[in-house]
Amino acid sequence: MPIVTGTDTAKTRRTLEAAGQSVDYYSIPAATEAGLGDFSRLPAALKVVLENMLRFEDDGRTVSVDDIKAFAEWAEKGGKNPREIAYRPARVLMQDFTGVPAVVDLAAMRDGITALGGDAQKINPLNPVDLVIDHSVMVDEFGTPRAFAYNVEREYERNIERYTFLKWGQSAFNNFRVVPPGTGICHQVNLEYLAQTVWTDKDQNGREVAYPDTLVGTDSHTTMVNGLAVLGWGVGGIEAEAAMLGQPISMLIPEVVGFKITGALTEGVTATDLVLKVVQMLREHGVVNKFVEFYGDGLDHMPLADRATIANMAPEYGATCGFFPVDAETLRYLRQTGRDEDRIALVEAYAKENGFWRDADYAPIYTSTLELDQSTVVPAISGPSRPQDHVALTDAAYEFGKYVSGNRKLKEPTRREEKTWNADGGAPEPDHLPGHLDGFHEASVEGEDYKLHDGSVVIAAITSCTNTSNPYVLMAAGLVARKARALGLNRKPWVKTSLAPGSQVVEAYLKAAGLQEDLDALGFDLVGFGCTTCIGNSGPLDAPISKAINDNDLIATAVLSGNRNFEGRISPDVRANYLASPPLVVAYAIAGDMNIDLSSEPLAYDKDGKPVFLKDIWPSSKEVAEMVDKVVTREMFQEKYADVFKGDERWQAVETTDNEVYDWPPTSTYIQNPPYFQGMSQQPGEIADIKGARVLAMLGDMITTDHISPAGSFKPSTPAGKYLTERQVPPKDFNSYGSRRGNHEIMMRGTFANIRIKNEMLDGVEGGYTKGPKGDQEAIYDAAMEYEAQGTPLVIIGGEQYGAGSSRDWAAKGTNLLGVKAVIAESFERIHRSNLVGMGVIPFEFTDGQTRKSLNLKGDEEITIEGLGDVKPLQIVDAKIKRADGTEETIKLKARIDTEVEIDYLKNGGVLHYVLRNLAAA
Repeated sequence: MPIVTGTDTAKTRRTLEAAGQSVDYYSIPAATEAGLGDFSRLPAALKVVLENMLRFEDDGRTVSVDDIKAFAEWAEKGGKNPREIAYRPARVLMQDFTGVPAVVDLAAMRDGITALGGDAQKINPLNPVDLVIDHSVMVDEFGTPRAFAYNVEREYERNIERYTFLKWGQSAFNNFRVVPPGTGICHQVNLEYLAQTVWTDKDQNGREVAYPDTLVGTDSHTTMVNGLAVLGWGVGGIEAEAAMLGQPISMLIPEVVGFKITGALTEGVTATDLVLKVVQMLREHGVVNKFVEFYGDGLDHMPLADRATIANMAPEYGATCGFFPVDAETLRYLRQTGRDEDRIALVEAYAKENGFWRDADYAPIYTSTLELDQSTVVPAISGPSRPQDHVALTDAAYEFGKYVSGNRKLKEPTRREEKTWNADGGAPEPDHLPGHLDGFHEASVEGEDYKLHDGSVVIAAITSCTNTSNPYVLMAAGLVARKARALGLNRKPWVKTSLAPGSQVVEAYLKAAGLQEDLDALGFDLVGFGCTTCIGNSGPLDAPISKAINDNDLIATAVLSGNRNFEGRISPDVRANYLASPPLVVAYAIAGDMNIDLSSEPLAYDKDGKPVFLKDIWPSSKEVAEMVDKVVTREMFQEKYADVFKGDERWQAVETTDNEVYDWPPTSTYIQNPPYFQGMSQQPGEIADIKGARVLAMLGDMITTDHISPAGSFKPSTPAGKYLTERQVPPKDFNSYGSRRGNHEIMMRGTFANIRIKNEMLDGVEGGYTKGPKGDQEAIYDAAMEYEAQGTPLVIIGGEQYGAGSSRDWAAKGTNLLGVKAVIAESFERIHRSNLVGMGVIPFEFTDGQTRKSLNLKGDEEITIEGLGDVKPLQIVDAKIKRADGTEETIKLKARIDTEVEIDYLKNGGVLHYVLRNLAAA
């Protein structure tokens, strides 16, 4: 990464001595001395961005002295000064689901620049890029010692075309590394190995310069590394590609919400319980497009693993990031995870010299604040379909009963004063239902001696980077399994159990503690190192269980230690999904039923028929801490990450070419050359007016990128399934949408095709359907293609928080390829709004309190928006609505084109077109 020195900020460059090494850095105190403003009380998170301005104030083209002074004005104005700035992260992190289409785009850009008369070698990452293959492994096999080997074998069988392509990219592109399959989850690998907290590089004169480690990632949970004081957040693959090609990220100086942590967690409460409470509080506070910074003396009692858990779930509370400043715990973690001692010394010296260090006197200015005493946090879960739906464990069974009663239109249950589950103290009959389940659905399972009912837990998964990066909750899960095993308990036979850690270090310390054997005994055998169930790669349920659920319309449940539980995400057979700590996941696997009140009712019975309560198998905080201190060592991290890019024999055997342009295999159903850059002109155009557009879908509130972007499995009857069937691909080899993100033909057919999405143009219909040009119900893809053949532009209508959730670039790419020119919603989530602009789709917001409902929109209207050729950022524009009866109404919309550079992106047709034209011209 080039380190540049500007005329005015050269005076802010200083030299630092640490561990016998001398490095230069850009000093924030020196900027104050130079008269650029008082920055002393800026939050550390914002100082990271300020340092970026000091370092890149080079030619006045992207960063000016006024940009730097704006940070002092931010403090003077009480934490607000939304000035547009150009920010350059140090590096980019990817995973394979989002990384494959990004590399596909880079390969296509090499074709595109060649067609424009440019040099293919100009398409290379200028900043370091790491891609970790973690999203492809599925839980096909579980509960057996061979599960890991079998799942990895199936992973390679399904994905060899993608892996061949990624291995080609590793050799074809500079500054691009791939962490092979079976290594870990990208965010955990980043936290435990890649991140340095303070980065170093040489400038044009060969002088070593230190600066904050920063990044953007093509996964929304890139925010996890903020727990290590590394500023990072998720962006779409489109933005990430632009960043790696040298384009600054255009952003507004953010507001920073201060979240004060006091006290300490009480006995029996986990970091998961804490983060679920934090998610609830911050969602209520409102932090979309804002930084959150955590401070307060409660951090003195918070291990870095717990901080990373909180930082990981920033997308769930809606913030750009959740940042923790550097302190003694940061240094302890760097040392424990095997970082170089010289680097640790540099981190401490740099943080203290440049104002990034948190001590007892740390008291910055924040835009707003809120506070949480950790001692008030109670055990909890979140669900059944949103991470912010916090439910205390004491209320979990009752709230689930309310959820089912609402879906079944039954009388709402009352809280049980007398416990109806096995009230006589004897072992329950297999088909015995608690009394409060009257009216709930029940079903026999073919070939089994048990029945399922609404609330049966059919998936219990210890999964995701959120919790498997935390040895405290992993050890707790193992200890729960050990105590349960000693009492003769086991998982219920209908529960699909799995353990998918985020790094190989977890396997090492669970084995060293002897706890893996106990987890295996309860069915939590290792199934792979990857995201698995958290991203919908839960694999199929046993056929009789799936049939019982679907034939009887059961509301089956999943409990997972993940970060996302949106509708339709975890499994097509499961309607209610709950986030929980790893030890609670084990407990729910034993109970097998969401209707059991784990806080007071027995979750099972021992071999003598005596009731066993959660408290009987729950480890103390002291037990957990002692186990972590005893078992988790620095040497484990050093050993497991020694050859992190080497991979196993399967990866080493993958063959590829050394061509600088990719030889697109014409018959591949995984990798195809996308149409974005084909037939591009040398010059950009103007932003086109939208005339006579029809509504493709009208959607409600909190439509997530999981609803929009293709995700999970799909059936032969879907447009994507038909496409593969026509190419002789059998359903058993369909794999998932995510694995086929390198094929735009599959992905555009799966856009808006989520099984739980509800298009309000249709009455009570779930799934990816709409009304076509003739008014008939049909698949959204089919209708979009019919409109395209007629030359009719399309719009999407939405509600609040449109595009919440993961940073799925295909949510924007698919929208574009379906012919959608604009999305009109009440509000947008940050990443998806940016991605829409990056793909040439204009986001608009309703104004004056108007909504699709207040306007009585039906979806059969024609919409015209003119005057876009000279539109300005955040401009209010007129939209003409022509109804089916011929009446017309003009309303005001806000163009959510937030910055001037986004105007340029839209004129070019998207951010990558903008970059490609500039590189070709240069």
